[in-house]
Amino acid sequence: MAESKCAIRCSGITKRFGSVVANDAIELEVQYGEVLALLGENGSGKTTLMNMLSGIYHPDAGQILVNGEPVSINSPMDAGSLGIGMIHQHFKLVEMFTAMENIVLGTPGKMPTRRALKKQVEELCGSYGLEIDPEKPVYGMSVSEKQTVEILKVLYRGAKILILDEPTAVLTPQETNKLFNILNRMRAKGCAIIIITHKLNEVLAISDRVTILRKGKSVGTVATRGVDAAKLTELMVGHAVSLEIGRPEPENVHTILKVVDLTVTKPDGSKGLDDVSFHIHAGEILGVAGVAGSGQKELCETIAGLLSAEKGAVLYQKENILGKSPEEIIDLGISMSFVPEDRLGMGLVASMGMTDNMLLKSYRHGKGPFVDRAPARELAKKLVDKLSIVTPSIEMPVRMMSGGNVQKVLLGREIESEPNLLITAYPVRGLDINSSYVIYELLNRQKQKGVAVMFIGEDLDVLLELCDRILVLCHGRVTGLVDARTVTKEQLGLMMTGEMSEEEKKKEAADR
Repeated sequence: MAESKCAIRCSGITKRFGSVVANDAIELEVQYGEVLALLGENGSGKTTLMNMLSGIYHPDAGQILVNGEPVSINSPMDAGSLGIGMIHQHFKLVEMFTAMENIVLGTPGKMPTRRALKKQVEELCGSYGLEIDPEKPVYGMSVSEKQTVEILKVLYRGAKILILDEPTAVLTPQETNKLFNILNRMRAKGCAIIIITHKLNEVLAISDRVTILRKGKSVGTVATRGVDAAKLTELMVGHAVSLEIGRPEPENVHTILKVVDLTVTKPDGSKGLDDVSFHIHAGEILGVAGVAGSGQKELCETIAGLLSAEKGAVLYQKENILGKSPEEIIDLGISMSFVPEDRLGMGLVASMGMTDNMLLKSYRHGKGPFVDRAPARELAKKLVDKLSIVTPSIEMPVRMMSGGNVQKVLLGREIESEPNLLITAYPVRGLDINSSYVIYELLNRQKQKGVAVMFIGEDLDVLLELCDRILVLCHGRVTGLVDARTVTKEQLGLMMTGEMSEEEKKKEAADR
């Protein structure tokens, strides 16, 4: 099949799930030698569309053309045979295998010798400017290295059309720049690239054109050089949205939580937290930055009473709460919303509706043997109105809601419990820009009420705008505790990779 300039054209693509129309006559086109960004709010149909291009779903109506020819993509294998490769946000690698073993895994035909395979991988790396040790096991790799292996997997299979889903979600600024250099090299070599991301600054930095989806329909496609972040947001949402994150000054500052030399050992024997010390004030937002797996989860779970500490102390209003049960810690006024990768892994029961999920926080305080659902029902209705939660019924299982609405339910419930300390981990993970700004406003309101907020996030731009101070973790150790008003994104990126700030270097020297 001759290779035309147009790699993929989607014409009138429609996909229904029962009565829900996820994609409604979508139009999309990506050329060889360009990067097309795909933008849209949560529930706009981006993932459904990409799942049809990668063979997971099949359209109910419309036509997909690859290289100018109509095709039917009924499986990921079909997609691969057409030169389409999808690089998922959550890597699909075998941890115990080496890079080259993962790259060749599942490919048809006779397996090349180890020497020949290593040479093929090295040639691919040289061609696209990639760097990886073919014989390095995946379990010893950084997030950036694992992503490189995923890219090599699809290139090894002959892909010339690549789809990347939130590729920079857990990368440092330096790793993001490195990825963009790779994508620029791939574009120059004639690859067609579709990138899905909520980070508008990255869309403007890497893409040639942007296709916008809204409520399952394609709003249109614009040239990147002719738009800015405000215009893209307006196209996505349907109205102008302020892109400024407020940062009210802290008032009546006093320490509410102090963590001292906290050390936590993970089940595999490695250190989840290694002599971590910091404090947080009432009426401030303390950000926590770090690449995935740097100790954020262990920190949350230890403070919440879900993990035991090997040593150290967690002083809440001068009382050591280590050893207390999660129920006792909640009763003290500490609330936590943790949004894991599957969004329903902690805090909510997927099969329950909003009312029953509200009851999870309050049923212990009821009087008598019977549970009164009325207050929980009223709270659920209040959150629907206050946070613009989209659901046909508060009794509908939360697993049937979009990810953004699930996160609003979780965070809204924790805020309504009126905590003194709110620990919120990844509250805008995977959210569209409009929903994200609703969350930022909610957190600022808590700050102004005198609540101490610990905000664990992935987007450094947001951490720098929203937070008062930022704690940086790397491999369970503190590498920085800095003023968000003066530190740069590049400095944060270095600390996230293990380079200590000057303050931490002095502190460590003094401890010796």
